[in-house]
Amino acid sequence: MNRRPRLTVVNCIIFLNLLVYLAWTFADREDFMMNHFLVSWEALLDGRYWTLLTSVFSQQSFFHFLVNMLVLLSFGSVLESVLGPRLFSVFYVAAGLISSLSHCLVSTLILGNPEQPALGASGAIAGLVLVFALVFPREKILLFAIIPLPALFGALAFVALDLWGLSAQAHGGGLPIGHGAHLGGALSGVLFYFFYLRPRIQRRRQLEPL
Repeated sequence: MNRRPRLTVVNCIIFLNLLVYLAWTFADREDFMMNHFLVSWEALLDGRYWTLLTSVFSQQSFFHFLVNMLVLLSFGSVLESVLGPRLFSVFYVAAGLISSLSHCLVSTLILGNPEQPALGASGAIAGLVLVFALVFPREKILLFAIIPLPALFGALAFVALDLWGLSAQAHGGGLPIGHGAHLGGALSGVLFYFFYLRPRIQRRRQLEPL
């Protein structure tokens, strides 16, 4: 008997991102997309609080969409099997919200640009990568899809790059990348692991029979 492919949370997230990407690509009203799928401190002051979440499912360029979804599929599929669909969903949404808020605070307080908009799943995915690296620190990952490194070293390398990039932006340089969102998402992963996941892993190990 042929079994139907299992519908996963990761697949649903990818599908939602695809719908929003297609809306950016083919929608006639770009002003609607900009008002509802970009997050900034200015947008929050304007009362558009939902952009903290909708921006997490929003990619404008195909390359941005493709890279984010491939990384989500790679790390998210493993973590969904470890955490279970419900906890995985809660953490992904929480990491996305924290990353969006982090962008707003960083762009306002550090970069002095509260109007700076942001979008993308990168912040939430950064949270997934940090949790993966802390749960499986010795698992090999490819830095920039080329350099094999233990997962923990690779994740820390990405955090270091975001800190360097944010410092460059604060001094008037750098690339148009949401380093603040990445760092906020990474922080959410660290907090989730040490204050929620790790104690439960340790408790489970203590209860295992010898």
